[in-house]
Amino acid sequence: MFQGCVTISFHRMLVLLLIQYDHILILRWTTSTQLLFFKQGAEVVRMYKTLLGSQGFRRGMDLYFKRHDGQAVTCEDFYSAMRDANDADFANFLLWYSQAGTPSVKVTSVYNSEAKTYTLKFSQEVPATPGQAVKEPMLIPVAVGLLDSSGKDMPLKSVYHDGMLQVVSTDGQPAYTTVLQIKKKEEEFVFSEISERPVPSLLRGYSAPIRLDSDLTDNHLFFLLAHDSDEFNRWEAGQVLARNLMLSLVADFQQNKPLALKADYVHGLRSILSDTSLDKEFIAKAITLPGAGEIMDMMEIADPDAVHAVRSFIRKHLASELKAEFLRTVENNRSSDPYVFDHSNMSRRALKNVALAYLASFEDTQITELALNEYRTATNMTDQFAALAALVQNPGKTRDDVLADFYGKWKHDYLVVNKWFALQAMSDIPGNVENVRKLLQHPGFDLRNPNKVYSLIGGFCGSPVNFHAKDGSGYKFLGEIVVQLDKINPQVASRMVSAFSRWRRYDETRQAFAKAQLEMIMSTNGLSENVFEIASKSLAA
Repeated sequence: MFQGCVTISFHRMLVLLLIQYDHILILRWTTSTQLLFFKQGAEVVRMYKTLLGSQGFRRGMDLYFKRHDGQAVTCEDFYSAMRDANDADFANFLLWYSQAGTPSVKVTSVYNSEAKTYTLKFSQEVPATPGQAVKEPMLIPVAVGLLDSSGKDMPLKSVYHDGMLQVVSTDGQPAYTTVLQIKKKEEEFVFSEISERPVPSLLRGYSAPIRLDSDLTDNHLFFLLAHDSDEFNRWEAGQVLARNLMLSLVADFQQNKPLALKADYVHGLRSILSDTSLDKEFIAKAITLPGAGEIMDMMEIADPDAVHAVRSFIRKHLASELKAEFLRTVENNRSSDPYVFDHSNMSRRALKNVALAYLASFEDTQITELALNEYRTATNMTDQFAALAALVQNPGKTRDDVLADFYGKWKHDYLVVNKWFALQAMSDIPGNVENVRKLLQHPGFDLRNPNKVYSLIGGFCGSPVNFHAKDGSGYKFLGEIVVQLDKINPQVASRMVSAFSRWRRYDETRQAFAKAQLEMIMSTNGLSENVFEIASKSLAA
């Protein structure tokens, strides 16, 4: 039996849960058999550590425990402990709690070759939100490093800011990353003894949850993708390049121009794949393209067909250009050992399966056999399901056979069957709406079961190709299902109809089809309040 779920148990261990709800921090000590993680507010709390360093953050936590252990306290109390324990100036930091909206930070740079100085100019703005038209500047920690022409981190000794020269080296040893504190609407930082114009590595480690706009060119981003020592920025450079590249190719596709992939982009991904010093989980994420939905969100008028065509082109081109690297990655990261749940094995599996998915993006007998072998020899659910996902990218007998084989093995495990439904529902193979219609009659499906509905119908709504089919077939299918579901489970039906909520983001043809389905749903006799509310708001949006 495959191990598909692992519980992390801690016997006789006190687990600290630091939970933030709005403006309240609750400190609770509890004995637990499961370690729970709460993400809300984590980015704000992490900025304290970025500003104070590990030791300063620990001092602040120690003081916080001393003052408030077992109490229900406010975020201001946590702030005070961090500030007092380190005698720190945290002006404007509490605005992270009281001001809505994500700050936008713009960065420009100037290099003076005669003075050997490098200047970074920052300006910040928090967009207006309902009830808060005017926003004050916030304290924003921006971790920065500078790369020389060979891609190495440059030593940082001092920075001139606000009329003062600040030493950033420690015990005479230069630093390679320093945290700049942006407190005003506009700030300027001048690095001295910089022997050549550097390429800045900004917001290292995602030091603050902001939107960053810099004067970095595509060439700078390619450089960071290939060389930056900070893994977040290396990943981010690749994602920015991929988004820009995909948007550019979408424009070419819409104008019937031939599609071409920049050699620098391929080189950047090749350098990541070949860098054995990098964490494998990072490599897996770094070579993964942005999703179709992310790209459509950046377009004035979303074009699912163009985005899918471009994304498919890039995947197939990368699979062809990097075939040797991908094959080597699969070979070097497969294992017949028993399943182990730890970072090393998880990252190994992740990298192997991303490489396999790329290879399977174009039809090739050798690759099909490779994927089939991975499917048959898998010792765990992660690897077998990934191989299945790779194999079902292309329609045909192999796809049908492997789907039937997987269901036959796992039909008694309803959670696995739900994943099986979702995999088929989200498929981008042409005309998949008919396959989904057939799955409604499958013995493993039950329209009365919410989780099965979310897997099959919700999965289908996540397909930019078939749900948003130009002929309106995807919208028509969902409209029919919503009306059926509303008589069975109005709450589930209302969640499904919400897939229409952004219908105005698309072209006029798709808008007309989506609007027609919303109007059809609204005109249905006996419509529940749940569905009426979502459908009416979507129409009025």
